[in-house]
Amino acid sequence: MTTPCFCSNDWGGKMTVTGFRVPLILRGTVIEDNWIPFGGRRGGVSFESPDVALYGDQINLRTPSLMADLYKLRFTDIVEYLVNLGERLTLARNSYWEEAFQLARRTSGLSDSILHAQFDAMGRMFDASRLREAAERACGIAHLEGWVEMPNQSGNKGKARVRAFGARAVHVIAGNLPVVAAMTIIRNALTRSDCVIKTPSNDPLTAAAIARTMIDMAPDHPLTRHVSVAYWKGGDDRVEKVIYDPRGVEKIIAWGGLASISHISKYLQPGIDLVTLDPKLSGTIIGKDAFVDEDTMRHVARRLALDIGLYNQEACVNARVVYVHSGTDQAGLRRCERLAELTFEAIRDLPPSISTPHKDFDRTLREEIDAISYLDDEYRIVGNSGNDGAVIVSLNGEPVDFSATLGCRVANLVPVDDIDIPVRSVNAYTQTIGIYPEQLKEELRDRLAFQGAQRVVSLGAAGSVGLNTEIQDGIEPMRRMCKWIVDESCDGQMLEALAHAEEAEIQ
Repeated sequence: MTTPCFCSNDWGGKMTVTGFRVPLILRGTVIEDNWIPFGGRRGGVSFESPDVALYGDQINLRTPSLMADLYKLRFTDIVEYLVNLGERLTLARNSYWEEAFQLARRTSGLSDSILHAQFDAMGRMFDASRLREAAERACGIAHLEGWVEMPNQSGNKGKARVRAFGARAVHVIAGNLPVVAAMTIIRNALTRSDCVIKTPSNDPLTAAAIARTMIDMAPDHPLTRHVSVAYWKGGDDRVEKVIYDPRGVEKIIAWGGLASISHISKYLQPGIDLVTLDPKLSGTIIGKDAFVDEDTMRHVARRLALDIGLYNQEACVNARVVYVHSGTDQAGLRRCERLAELTFEAIRDLPPSISTPHKDFDRTLREEIDAISYLDDEYRIVGNSGNDGAVIVSLNGEPVDFSATLGCRVANLVPVDDIDIPVRSVNAYTQTIGIYPEQLKEELRDRLAFQGAQRVVSLGAAGSVGLNTEIQDGIEPMRRMCKWIVDESCDGQMLEALAHAEEAEIQ
């Protein structure tokens, strides 16, 4: 193997990297040649990967008809393949998976215990019932399997049939959570698509590990042959002018911010559909019912801690700014401060498989918190010792200036007198909003949607994305991955009559 050499396989112990190479996966073939160096984003880790520019003529599927082998598969064949793949994604029996996990320990913002839980449980995403449910809700299995006749309500004798076809796609995936790689490969298989996965520098190995497992499991299977995994530096024109060519790609699914999308957008032209899953900020609205008594406040605090601390606050779904309908008079501020104390306590008590003190606390964020700690009349800070995180109470009723960069288990509680204030704060950059109590969620959900919110959940359920993985950032990504093709049949005699009529109206 040419992947990393680690000094320890004990995930709880110290680990160093003595060599690190990420192979290029081309449609069932592992390429380990023409290495060039790259720098990582975290942990001081650099790595080598093959120069993708040298394989540009191979990475895209320039002949669309070569996707026909995917359509010889039944949906049950696809599910069986994915189930078998998921069973192999275990740390105990898969060296590729172990290597990806060990590298993630250095490059990820997630702690070892969280990463171990993620890698150990990721195979369950390939459960047969979950796969069928996801496909049914996203596209309809019947549409993925064949042509579905649509209801005819026009009164004429015509018929229309619709089928969802897979597309040739490039997936520019995010690296904050390793499950993104697994989700991408699942969506690609269920839609019978062909994908090139561009891996991120903070998780360059997880997608490659899954692809190598596919090759070992079934090297000649169509689903294996329609997955490529590559790393290149975003903006490398030598690579991207070839890969983002409409002769070889129909869809680009891009997880990323402004820089990532800017690299891609200059190559867009007719024939390419860009689906963006850009970074979002999430928050919370807590109604006045949270302050009925101390027990209720503790209950709310534990649920709020989940939304803040899950994944060490590395995900888009995590709460950052929390609007609290406590009031802004002295009694209201005391209520909000007590909630902050209980929330910080609950964050520290979260299980290590969910959240831990951040292993690489952001230095700039620390400086921002330290700077406002002297403004006693404007802020009350609970915590901020070590890497446990902190809860900041804005006594002035305004979010902190650095609210967009909150992370590392740091949240900002903003007391308000009017529930309309948090509603008006929502915009198109808002993803998930956790709300307490349930009745308030039902009262506000339409207004929040008008403002731009994309997901409203019960407080504490921000991480429960398994309830509806088919809807993300206000769209249905798997449905957008497909090409929806229509077959229309019309009555021949009617068409002939139209051709001969002096005046005809087409119904």
